[in-house]
Amino acid sequence: MGRIAAGDRRAFEMLYRAYFPRLARFLQRMTRSVPLIEEIVNDTLLVVWQKAATFDGSCKVSTWVFAIAYRKACKALHALDEPLDAPADECAADDAGRPDWRFEQQRLAHAVDAALAALPLAQRAAFQLTFYHDMGYAEIAEIMECPVNTVKTRLFHARRRLATLLEDQLEVRP
Repeated sequence: MGRIAAGDRRAFEMLYRAYFPRLARFLQRMTRSVPLIEEIVNDTLLVVWQKAATFDGSCKVSTWVFAIAYRKACKALHALDEPLDAPADECAADDAGRPDWRFEQQRLAHAVDAALAALPLAQRAAFQLTFYHDMGYAEIAEIMECPVNTVKTRLFHARRRLATLLEDQLEVRP
């Protein structure tokens, strides 16, 4: 961050390449809009470039960057007045020999995406940061600017709601 604060474009390019895909994955489940994701990621990384000198090292760089992205996404979503696009069809696994398994994986992925989309934004973000980005409660609390117990409560309610939404999606196999 010190090199970026000093105007080192190469250091910023390295950070940009490292964080763009991570931020895009995080924001995809929040916004579900590719143009909005790109705009938020670019706005986030512009803030990182412009404010690198204000990074004080009191947290990990990833926490600082994800916090900026989270706040940018919240502002962008509140400003939207149109419905969000549905996610594009993606196949989770390429197993040509088992189309039934592929179909089931795709169906389950869509069900999970739909269930996550049904969660309130704060619960969805906490869930994503925990399970998709492997962050701890303290780091998430810092990103979301709330107490650790609030993160725990959001995750508790998110898991309960997801279990309810997905209970019909899973088969019990002997």
